[in-house]
Amino acid sequence: MYKNYGPLSTALYDFTKPVGYSLDGDIEYYLERLQGVKGKILEAGVGSGRFYIPFMEKGFDIEGIDHSPEMLASCRKRCQERGLTPVLYEGNVCQFTLGQQYEAIVMPTGSFCLIENHQEALSALTSMYQHLVPGGRLLVDLLLPTDWKTGEITTSYHQISQDEGIALERKSIAMNWVEQYTLMVLKYEKWQQGTLSDTELQKFLLRWYGIEEFKLLLQSIGFSAITCSANYKFLQQPTEETSLITFEAVR
Repeated sequence: MYKNYGPLSTALYDFTKPVGYSLDGDIEYYLERLQGVKGKILEAGVGSGRFYIPFMEKGFDIEGIDHSPEMLASCRKRCQERGLTPVLYEGNVCQFTLGQQYEAIVMPTGSFCLIENHQEALSALTSMYQHLVPGGRLLVDLLLPTDWKTGEITTSYHQISQDEGIALERKSIAMNWVEQYTLMVLKYEKWQQGTLSDTELQKFLLRWYGIEEFKLLLQSIGFSAITCSANYKFLQQPTEETSLITFEAVR
């Protein structure tokens, strides 16, 4: 019934979030935090390269992994247009084996919250730990549903070209307080000269974690020197209004 990150969602993502588009300052923050890293970096959930390509252009030795072939194809195309040669892997970030280790692994802007269950989240963090060199760092963002409204429906329209556009409807279905997730359904509609030509339905589940809960999860795997920072301000303590937290941890 649902399709995750198919052609329509990829096309709209590329249109609304072009290469270098900073989400609330994530690119600038990560560039600052990764200054001095000379070894390899891995972006988990690389998508179509919004975040990844600026790091390549800054000279970082960065690679990417993603589960969506459509997103990876878009990333390769964007790199080719810029004369860049990416190193990209198609695979599930919940369990991967790349045969090498990295000085840093990053997963910015809440992508980790897309991992639907706790066992897969534990497996993902374990895989990342195993792919870090001793002393290597993990940087991962978590989102908190501070502005969630069950039942809310919003619609937006995006003109992709003179004759073509994509309409996006977001419907907030439910918040599960016990299992700690929100569920939204996204409906993409492609219109060509006023005629509906394609539709895509996506289930969008975001899982959230408490601060101490996530610290304990990291510690259980073996991470140490764990810090958390609110809203892309290093070591700023989260408050009840905080919607984004960046965790850093060392293998």
